[in-house]
Amino acid sequence: MIKKQMKKKSTKANKLERLDKKYLWHPFTQMQDWQREPQIIIDSGTGCTLTDIHGTTYLDGVSSLWVTVHGHRKKELDAAVATQLRKIAHSTLLGLSNVPATILAEKLVKIAPKGLTRVFYSDSGSTAVEISLKIAFQYWQQKGPEFTSKTKFISLREAYHGDTIGAVSVGGMDLFHSLYRPLLFQSYKIDTPFCYRCSLGREYASCGLACADLAGKMISEHAHETAALIIEPLVQGAAGMLLSPPGYLRRIRELCTRYNILMIADEVATGFGRTGTMFACEQEGVVPDLMAVAKGITGGYLPLAATLATEEIYQGFLGDYRELRTFFHGHTYTGNPLACAAAIANIDLFKKEQTLAKLRPKVRQLTKELKRFGGLAHVGDIRQKGFMVGIELVKDRATKEPYALEEKIGIRVVQECRKMGLIIRPLGNVIVLMPPLAISVKELMRLVDIVYKATEKITEGAQASSR
Repeated sequence: MIKKQMKKKSTKANKLERLDKKYLWHPFTQMQDWQREPQIIIDSGTGCTLTDIHGTTYLDGVSSLWVTVHGHRKKELDAAVATQLRKIAHSTLLGLSNVPATILAEKLVKIAPKGLTRVFYSDSGSTAVEISLKIAFQYWQQKGPEFTSKTKFISLREAYHGDTIGAVSVGGMDLFHSLYRPLLFQSYKIDTPFCYRCSLGREYASCGLACADLAGKMISEHAHETAALIIEPLVQGAAGMLLSPPGYLRRIRELCTRYNILMIADEVATGFGRTGTMFACEQEGVVPDLMAVAKGITGGYLPLAATLATEEIYQGFLGDYRELRTFFHGHTYTGNPLACAAAIANIDLFKKEQTLAKLRPKVRQLTKELKRFGGLAHVGDIRQKGFMVGIELVKDRATKEPYALEEKIGIRVVQECRKMGLIIRPLGNVIVLMPPLAISVKELMRLVDIVYKATEKITEGAQASSR
């Protein structure tokens, strides 16, 4: 009987693998490689563990793409969605409201940097950014004729704000974006404040934040035509976990204020505890004019995003209907009750379980464990902010020479991690660790140990094969 059940399960798994390769087109995936290599199909998850269709378990080291906060199958989140499902799954927010969307809006304002008072819902980080850009643009167009020239945006090189056209226009990752340049609107770029590969050839902390001074020149030159500056606070995630030096974010806020430019904080990746505080902006006492949030907002349960705005910006959209000052933007599932119910429970869990307080010792433990990577010959830089980690692998540590794209060094390390029971995802030559905030210390140490062993094996093997 047991053998029969196992055979039936294996047959079903094999069928799913065939169907996946026959019909699915995966995001950010070279499908030619996918077709010819064995792949993992996840069937279930509990806590920080994922289980595939063959029954093999893996530690979720990337929070299912940076979204899972309290773990999979968290009973409070399950219950919140189930309870809401017994009431209504969806009701439009266009001309109506719903209970979870209303309650969540208040909760978001209460945990956000003080001064952000209004919540506009959407369904992903990209759309939250698009909304921020459109609000900033329209705000100045409606403020008065002397401001209508403010139509441009400033962003950082190596920025990543999503994959929709507006978000790509203010992005700066050529690997993702260069092909689409003919479709994009112009935006001005300031150099990424990345100390390991400083574009100015300076050393922190003797540099005096020269990168911020350079940004100031760009901002002052284009202030008259700039609607907003958009920035990922403290960490440029998709670029490889690039950390801005302390004080940089605060300087950018001061420059935006001085030159009458709106500041948009893209907290899609950094929000909801990822950097050690609820939002990254808190760490430098910064209040943006607009803030985009998504990913961890529902604890990893359902698609939801929000753009938070100051009262001054919100007031700029009020007027008689005939004035057409309305923000003509919306999505079918804006403020979806199921997603909002999950988000409410997620935020409540932060308080109930003291998630951020419990995170602090785990962050310290992670910092301690990461030090051992410094002894590996091909680890060039170890970057950490809270539970956001990037380990940059280099061919030559002395010269910081990167591995060539065709060597697929990051992918190979990740594949080796999978053999040892860990799911993570690289960003080129950067190995990314982004575990759920709820991960135990024991699981965290296992995660780091697997990554260390995989990195050592693959990089030493790559070096040996090149001799």
